Amino acid sequence: MSSSSSDIILITNLKNILSQLNFYFGLFIFIFGIVGNTLNILILSQRTLRSNSCVIIFLASSTAGIIAILSGLTSRVISGVTVDLSATISWICKLRGFILYTSRAVTFWLIMLAAIDRWLLSCRDAHRRNMSSKSNSFRGIIIITILSILIHSQLFYCYEANLINTPLKCYTKNIECRLINDLAFAIIAILLPLILILIFGWMTILNTRSTKNRLEPMTMTTINQPIQISTTKKQSKKTDQRLLIMLFVQVIFLALFTLPLALQKLYATFTLNIPKSTLQMTIEDFIYQIALICTYFATAMPFYINTLSGGYVFRKAMYTLKNSIIQKVICK
Repeated sequence: MSSSSSDIILITNLKNILSQLNFYFGLFIFIFGIVGNTLNILILSQRTLRSNSCVIIFLASSTAGIIAILSGLTSRVISGVTVDLSATISWICKLRGFILYTSRAVTFWLIMLAAIDRWLLSCRDAHRRNMSSKSNSFRGIIIITILSILIHSQLFYCYEANLINTPLKCYTKNIECRLINDLAFAIIAILLPLILILIFGWMTILNTRSTKNRLEPMTMTTINQPIQISTTKKQSKKTDQRLLIMLFVQVIFLALFTLPLALQKLYATFTLNIPKSTLQMTIEDFIYQIALICTYFATAMPFYINTLSGGYVFRKAMYTLKNSIIQKVICK
C-alpha cells in the first residue's frame, strides 16, 4: 500500500471518528451541562446562599455556561442527524460565533472575578473586605459582559459560512481575522484570566494563613443574643470557606480543559504561513476539535464539582431544594 493511500485511509478514519465524537460526546456534554448548570442555579438561588457576593458570581457564570453550551453544542449534535444551518447560512454562523465566544469568555472571566472576591474577603484591611459585596459583584458582572461583547463584536465581520480548508465550515474567513480571533481567545479569554486567578488565589492563601496565625479579637455581644450572633458568624465563615474550596477546584478543572485549546490556537497562529500536507492539516484539525469539545466540558461541570467539593454547605442547600420540590408536588 502506498503512502498516499495510507494517508487517505487515515484521513477518512480520523474524520469518521471525529464525526462520532461530535455527536455522541457532544450530546452527553449537552445533557450533562444543561442539567448541571440548571441545578446549580436552582441551588445557589436559595435564600441562605444568594446573599453571598461570590454566589452571585457563580449564578451568573452558570447562566453564561448554559448559553455557551446551547450556542456551541446544539449545532454539533444536530449535524449528526441533519444539516447544520450555521455551516451554510451566513447570519446564523455569525450570530452563533458571537454568542458562543462571548458567553464562554464571560464564564471564564466571572470565575476570575470570584477569585478576586475571595481575595478581598480574606484581606486584613476592612476597606477591602467591604468591597466584597453583592453590589460590586453585579457591577463586575455587567462590566465583564460589556467588555466581552465589545471584544467579540468583530466576529460579525470575521465569521463566514461555507468555508473550505478550515477546521469548521463556519469559521474566520481570512488570515487577519484568524490571527485576531485566535490570539483574542487564547490570551484574553483563557490565559489572562487563568494567570489572574493564580495570582489572586495565591494571595488569598497567604491572607488565610496570616489570619490563622493571629488571634482574633474578642467580639462584644449583647447579653440577649451572644449565642445567635456567634452561630451566624460561624455559619457565614463556613460558607465562605466552602465557596473558596469550590472556586479552587473549578479553577483546576478549568485550566485542565481549556489550556489545550489555547495552546493549539497559539500554535496554529504561529504556524499559519508554514506549508502543511493534507494529512498534517487533518491531524491538526482533529486535535483542534477534541480540544474544543473539552472547553464545553469545562462549562458543564460546575454543579458536579460543587456537589463533591462544596461539603455540607452545598449539599444542605441541595437537600433543601429537593424537599421544597417534593412539598410542592405533594401540595398539588
